[in-house]
Amino acid sequence: MLLVAALLAPVSLAGVWARDQLTDTGRYVTAVAPLARDHTIQNAIVDDVTDGVMDHVRLDGLLSAIPRPQRPALRERFTRGIREFVDKQVRQVVTGPSFPAVWRQVHRTAHRTLDATLGASGDAPVRLDVAPIIERVKHQLSANGLGIDIARRVPHTGTEIVLLPAADVPRARAAYQAVRATARLAPPAAALCLAAGLLFARRRRRALTAAALLCAAATALLTVALVPVRSQALDALPHAVPRPAAAAYTDALTASLHTGTTGLVCGALVTAALAAGSGPVVRAVRGVLRKPHGG
Repeated sequence: MLLVAALLAPVSLAGVWARDQLTDTGRYVTAVAPLARDHTIQNAIVDDVTDGVMDHVRLDGLLSAIPRPQRPALRERFTRGIREFVDKQVRQVVTGPSFPAVWRQVHRTAHRTLDATLGASGDAPVRLDVAPIIERVKHQLSANGLGIDIARRVPHTGTEIVLLPAADVPRARAAYQAVRATARLAPPAAALCLAAGLLFARRRRRALTAAALLCAAATALLTVALVPVRSQALDALPHAVPRPAAAAYTDALTASLHTGTTGLVCGALVTAALAAGSGPVVRAVRGVLRKPHGG
């Protein structure tokens, strides 16, 4: 029972962390909020939004008066110049002081959509709607005379980034249900096993020491296992997803898990040390109490 309790402790920690990230919108938004100032994230957003805006840029009317043989070269030159202009405007929005509030709004909406999708039936994909960012970009473009036509062509729906394809929704829903069950059942099961194991142990201090050391070892193994899991998860992403941005996003989400595992390891080691060291102290106190007074 003590062994089961030691093994269930890191499992409980991981389950509670995953449940909080999947079902608690406030915790999720708090975790990803600092990414609004991360340069790798900003660069990825600038590229995605710029691509979304450039999809609506049309040069046919501008090039209609140009001789046909010269159009390809001019089209390439104009497209490159317009893209540089749009990229600059988008970057000003993304690095501006008001962007963190927009970032939190976008992710709060996306997380609520994800939670609703995984908690219900159906296989609709989950998308990150960056329409608020697009609106800020359109306003930035409209403030400059060169961007009026571009801003008018960009639709109000903005750009949507698929976070969870429809084909992956059933598997994600199964994992979601498993995480919720683990977070609900594993912590009380670990506590009951620990209490029962200590209750039936003949030498409880040694049993507590052993259980704490096992818990520390199991949690340390979980921490080590997170490294290849992180690497495999990043390698499985599509090539269109920038790896530096995905790595920063992953690290932000798992920061609280790493903090929890570190705290659990330290707490378990301290518990083991106190349990092991209390034996001589207790024996010494008993020896003093048993000495005849006045002798």
